[in-house]
Amino acid sequence: MPGPVSAADRTEAPHEVGLRRILRTGGHQGATTCPLRPQADSVKKARDVTKTTLHAWGCSDLGEDAALVVSELVTNAVRYAGRSAARHGDHSITLLLLRLSPHVLLAVADPSDELPRRREPDFVSEHGRGLYIVDTFSKAWGWETLEEGGKAVWALFDADR
Repeated sequence: MPGPVSAADRTEAPHEVGLRRILRTGGHQGATTCPLRPQADSVKKARDVTKTTLHAWGCSDLGEDAALVVSELVTNAVRYAGRSAARHGDHSITLLLLRLSPHVLLAVADPSDELPRRREPDFVSEHGRGLYIVDTFSKAWGWETLEEGGKAVWALFDADR
């Protein structure tokens, strides 16, 4: 199974909107950002923010799929950010939702430099299915390294499906 690729290899959307800049400044019309702590209850908060934001944007039909993908991305971020949290403060994970008509881009940034690796899913084990789920439910996904260190893993959805 192929591993993840840089955003540039999948789609230009993250580059066109300046994903790195938006994560750094939070500035973009049609963007929602949410700082998260590297702890398990951040997964529920991220799902709730995702569903609420998509509903406000008139994209409620994406809610369940997007919430599932965000759950996987934030779970991975919590797992890897915990190792780096001390040097990055209390809110070391950032959730970004960005309306790019006709798409919605979801991104989760964390301070870990460890890049995502998609593995062959093991449906018996509790681990190893996350990026398989992201790939299955999104139109495209990828990652960006961040200038200040860490990475942002993103998933793109068709809002007009």
